[in-house]
Amino acid sequence: MTGLKQKLLERVDPDLEAIESALVENLTPQLELVKQTAGHLIFSGGKRLRPLLIVLSARICGHESSFVARLASTFEFLHTATLLHDDVIDAASMRRGKAVAHSIYGTPVTVLVGDFLLARALSTVAETRNPKIIEIVASMTEEMSQGEIHQLMKKGDIHITEDEYMEIIRCKTGILIQGACRTGAIFAGASQEAETALTEYGRHLGMVFQIADDILDYTAENNQFGKTVGTDLKEGKLTLPLIYAMNRARGADRRIMESVVANEDLTESDFKSLLALLEKYGGLDYAEKTAAGHLEKAKKQLEIFEPSSTRDILVTLADYALHRSS
Repeated sequence: MTGLKQKLLERVDPDLEAIESALVENLTPQLELVKQTAGHLIFSGGKRLRPLLIVLSARICGHESSFVARLASTFEFLHTATLLHDDVIDAASMRRGKAVAHSIYGTPVTVLVGDFLLARALSTVAETRNPKIIEIVASMTEEMSQGEIHQLMKKGDIHITEDEYMEIIRCKTGILIQGACRTGAIFAGASQEAETALTEYGRHLGMVFQIADDILDYTAENNQFGKTVGTDLKEGKLTLPLIYAMNRARGADRRIMESVVANEDLTESDFKSLLALLEKYGGLDYAEKTAAGHLEKAKKQLEIFEPSSTRDILVTLADYALHRSS
C-alpha cells in the first residue's frame, strides 16, 4: 500500500498545502497557550482526510474558490477537538506517535482548547451564511458527543451488539466524514442527486475508516499506528473483530476472552492469546469483509459523476482507507 499512499499524496499535494495554510491562518486565538495546545495535535501529522473531502466534493460538483480551503479547515478543527477530548476521557498516553496534549498542558487547558476549536469551527461555518451547512455542522457536533457518551455507557460490556457498535462508530467517526462530503457538495450548489451520492459515499467511507482502525488496533506495529496497539481493549472498547469472535466462542475460549476483557492490566501474553482467538473465530476476517462491503458501496456512489481526476482520487482514497497500514 506504500505505492497507493504515495500516488494519492502526489495527486492531492496542492490541496493539502492549501489546507495547511488555511489551518494556520484560521487558528487565531488571543492566547499563545491556546495556540500551542491546539497546534500540538493539529500540526502533528494528521491525514487531513476530512478537510480534503470537502475540497474534493466541491470540486467534483464543479466548484473551486479560495474559501473552500478555509471552510475545509473547520472540519480539521472539529476532528482535533474530538481527539483532544477523547484522549482526556480515555486517559490516553500517545496520539500520532507523540505524548498527548493533556500530559503536557494539563487536563483543564486541553478540554477548554477543545471547546475553543469547536467554537472556532462553528464561527467559520457561519461565514458561509448557508443555513443548511450550519445546521449540518451543529447536528454533527451533537451526534459526535452522543456517540462518545454511548461508547462510555458500553465500556467493558461483553454483551454489546454489532448494531450498537455500528451506531457508535457512525456517530463518533462516520458522521464527520459524511458531513464533510455533504458540506462540500452543498457549498458547490450541487444537485440533490450529487449531494445524496456524496453523502452516501462519505457515510460508507467513514465506516471503512473506523473498522480499518479497529483492525489495526490488533494487527499494526506500535511505530506504524501512532498509538499503542491494543489501546481500545485496554480502554474497555469492544470493537467489531472482538464482538464477532466473542459471539461465536464457547466454553473455555469464551471464558478466556471474557477474562482478558475484564483485566485492566492487560499483558502482552493476554493480548497474544486474545489475538489467536480472534483469528480462530474469524473476527479479523469478518471485520475486513464488512469494511470491504462498505468500500464497494462507497465507490458505487461515485458512478453518477463523469470520469475525472477528482473521481479517481476519491476512489483511490476509499481504497487507501481500508488497505492502509497506519
